[in-house]
Amino acid sequence: MKQWIMPALLAAVLTGAGATAQAGDINPAANPLLADKWQSRPLVVVTPSADNPDYERMRGIVETQRDAFNDRDMVLYTVEGGSGMKADQALTEAETDALLASLGLNAQGPLTTVLVGKDGGKKVQQEGFVDPRQLFDTIDNMPMRRARQ
Repeated sequence: MKQWIMPALLAAVLTGAGATAQAGDINPAANPLLADKWQSRPLVVVTPSADNPDYERMRGIVETQRDAFNDRDMVLYTVEGGSGMKADQALTEAETDALLASLGLNAQGPLTTVLVGKDGGKKVQQEGFVDPRQLFDTIDNMPMRRARQ
């Protein structure tokens, strides 16, 4: 009877190692935020569903405030149900995975908004509805932005 225990234990360990390897398959170099550093202020909005009313409302405000958005050197990233976009251009799966991993976000988690500064650091992270105009105020109070005005 002991003869089957070792192969079963080995199979369980290897199966667990395979799951860990998949999580380790994320390539940090694929993170599209790297190209934005010192160039723009990424606004990353992650939602499990594009039909989320708070998400739709946030997207609507961004569209109506496009000049204010662009004036602040912002670029919009969205992840809707696991599919990533940057400025309405599709991201690859590897880019989306690296983006989410770098921010510690889950594509199936709650609606989450992250404002990333030009230095690449998180400036705001909030779940639920976030009025983009509040984020504009946050940016306007940043030293780099104030020096430019």
